[in-house]
Amino acid sequence: MFEMFDWKWSFAFEVLPRMLWATLNTLMAAGIGYAIALFIGLFFALGQRTGFKPITFIIREVVEFIRSTPLVVQIFFIFYVGPQVGIRLSPWTSGMAAIGLHYASYLSEVYRSGLDSVPRGQWEACRALNLSKARTYFRIIIPQALPASLPGMGNYLVGIFKDTPMLMVIGVAELMHTANALGSTYYRYLEPYTIVGVIFLLISIPTAFGLRRFEGYIARIYGMKK
Repeated sequence: MFEMFDWKWSFAFEVLPRMLWATLNTLMAAGIGYAIALFIGLFFALGQRTGFKPITFIIREVVEFIRSTPLVVQIFFIFYVGPQVGIRLSPWTSGMAAIGLHYASYLSEVYRSGLDSVPRGQWEACRALNLSKARTYFRIIIPQALPASLPGMGNYLVGIFKDTPMLMVIGVAELMHTANALGSTYYRYLEPYTIVGVIFLLISIPTAFGLRRFEGYIARIYGMKK
């Protein structure tokens, strides 16, 4: 089969170390981007639940705007348009900011659905006990909303990992960028691109499986069916 496509094992093994090194950059990009998305997504979710309508309106519109525009456009905008308004970021920082903001808008909806799943009686009990909003959310409501939010959070973690190749458009040395550079140098694209696909499969499938197991574990702890 490989011979049919002129596959060369010697070349594949030659470029593999560089591909594996680039994989570390890809994993780091996905991890940092996801951490940013988790934090900002929670801010977006809570910001839409304030009693101050102007803030709620602004945050809701920002979230809808981000969700309605492609990630690659946001990457270009932050990196190339940012300097025109005095915001100069490196390719790595621009990429992390774009991925973080983009997925924060989606995670905010995951958080929102999780918060809405908490029984109304829990909110009323917090008000009856005169708990502050911060204590109500972070000590009572959010821990109960976590199990319902985990499936969506896990899906977007895998989604971020699969979207990291978009960072190649601004020169971030992630996996796809490295494969493209190797192909351009040696005029062979079969092996680098195949290795990219295999690496993504080897990481994405076990990660998705592990997340499902973790969701089941949390569901059992909270007495939910899974």
